[in-house]
Amino acid sequence: MERGLLWLPLLGAFIWLAWAGWNEYQKLEAYRSWAESFEKAKYDIYAVLGFDGTNNITWGKPTRSGPINLQTFSLQDVRSLQLLVNNKAIDIEYPVSQGKVVLEFIISESKKIKVPFTDIDLAINWYKYLDSIWRVLAKESGYLEIE
Repeated sequence: MERGLLWLPLLGAFIWLAWAGWNEYQKLEAYRSWAESFEKAKYDIYAVLGFDGTNNITWGKPTRSGPINLQTFSLQDVRSLQLLVNNKAIDIEYPVSQGKVVLEFIISESKKIKVPFTDIDLAINWYKYLDSIWRVLAKESGYLEIE
């Protein structure tokens, strides 16, 4: 009887791990079907992000039934974008190795959209990709001086 009681917490941990794995699998499958309509998309535990190729960015929070709290905005409305680690702008040529990573889109003084990332390298790749597209749009619309 004592041995059975000693193994009970291990059984509980195994059941919890199986449930957590199934839950994450369901999130990935929901993301996969959502991401099919985008040219480029990313998934992590904090946020999903999709770029449709027509200058629209959609992001939200992943769940088992699909992304929720979806917000869509145009890169043409963005005044600037920056990569923040621990709420400080970083130089992408010399990135830090850890911290809370956020890709911030500044639309106006009062409106900023912050998309969280779990991985700094992934955030840097997205920043470079979107920044190159944004710079072309900003030059065309006059937000950015031609360098």
